[in-house]
Amino acid sequence: MSFLIYLLVTAGVTYLIRMLPLVLMKKKITNRFILSFLHYIPYSVLAVMTVPAIFYTTEPIPAVAGFVVAVGLAFKGKSLLTVAVAACGAVLVGSLLMNM
Repeated sequence: MSFLIYLLVTAGVTYLIRMLPLVLMKKKITNRFILSFLHYIPYSVLAVMTVPAIFYTTEPIPAVAGFVVAVGLAFKGKSLLTVAVAACGAVLVGSLLMNM
């Protein structure tokens, strides 16, 4: 029974978070600060979820190597697929070198 209560509360909160901006904002947002803030929210949330997982998933040295490769390629403007594959490759090489 408590699971059902938790599920309903979670569903309600999720619904309110998605519904309230649509109800409260009747006009188009024109403030440059708010627009830039809303533009960067997905990137910051992705970074906050991804970066800790990088360092707690594997050994520290291969994780740092993969992170450095990913950040370097991202700053060079490479595609997401290229960054992800290169970072995974760096972690693999780092792990293989550590196990030798």
